[in-house]
Amino acid sequence: MSAEDTQQLSIQVIPSAFISEQLKQDILTLVNRAYEENVFEAFAGATHILGSYDNVWVSHALWITRYLQVGAAPPLRTAYVELVATEPAYQHRGFASSIMRRLIAEVQDYDLAALSPFNVDYYERLGWELWRGPLFIRTKEALVPSPADEEVMIFRLPKTPPLDLDAPLSAEWREGELW
Repeated sequence: MSAEDTQQLSIQVIPSAFISEQLKQDILTLVNRAYEENVFEAFAGATHILGSYDNVWVSHALWITRYLQVGAAPPLRTAYVELVATEPAYQHRGFASSIMRRLIAEVQDYDLAALSPFNVDYYERLGWELWRGPLFIRTKEALVPSPADEEVMIFRLPKTPPLDLDAPLSAEWREGELW
């Protein structure tokens, strides 16, 4: 990774409502190379962070609004991060890190930021903290325990209240991937 590469990364913030069909296809191509499945449609209402290098879309992340709840405390309006991806040919240049720093700058009015990490060490270097307590999904009927291998990380924002990382954490149920 060179500082010159990250300085040449042009970053744009685009709400889903303003994503053209062509840009949607470009994002799908980038994300599908990373995830090998079409998961884009699950994130209606998302805000996308896109990075281009030499006029090529090379890095992407998005956030959606979710409500995470620590124990019985009031739910926290959370910027939940999804689909962090960088084109394989452009990886290890700091592009995803630049995208994540920009994303955090954009979500300062939320109570919290959270994600399910692909690599805990990677996100810890960026200031994210691993949630140590049990994880649950809230349904209308009950709290459903998450699988033991599920991990969630949080990023404290200016509005984040004091948090006990060992307390239970829950998210509302949603279609597809629950966390």
